[in-house]
Amino acid sequence: MEASFTDKHYELVVACKLGDRQSQFKLYNLYAKAMYNTALRIVQDEAEAADVLQEAFIDAFSRLDSFRQESTFGLWMKQIVVNKSISTLRKRKLELQPLEVGEELADEENSESDVELQVTAIKQAINRLPDGYRLVLTLYLLEGYDHEEIAHILRISEATSRSQYLRGKRKLLDYLAN
Repeated sequence: MEASFTDKHYELVVACKLGDRQSQFKLYNLYAKAMYNTALRIVQDEAEAADVLQEAFIDAFSRLDSFRQESTFGLWMKQIVVNKSISTLRKRKLELQPLEVGEELADEENSESDVELQVTAIKQAINRLPDGYRLVLTLYLLEGYDHEEIAHILRISEATSRSQYLRGKRKLLDYLAN
């Protein structure tokens, strides 16, 4: 039995394939914020995330005829954004080695709720992680990729992906405990 899915934006994608600029604009508006956030979690720089977003949409719209709609447009687009984000990191000479980072967590305003404080602390702790740890942790926990997919995306072994994840998780917990 074959799995089936429904892409709620199927008609927009078909219209885009036919060259409808308004449909492209609608698809962009539907996905831009989520794709920007995905890029930002990976590259950790707002300007670079915005560049990744624009390049990803240009790439997607120029290659739309190769999109066979075997998955949703959002999943296909997310793959493009993740790959472009990783390429951006590689340009910065990403090292999958542990680094010592000596930043302190910033004090938060007293008016924030406990949940907001916890979320902020977690985000800051994740941002303190070395790139390799942060990238694998982000892809695994936040983006939902498994270690096999991460290994393929980053061109590393599955064992390295698991190791980076476990070390990153331990370091993250250490940051949060202190």
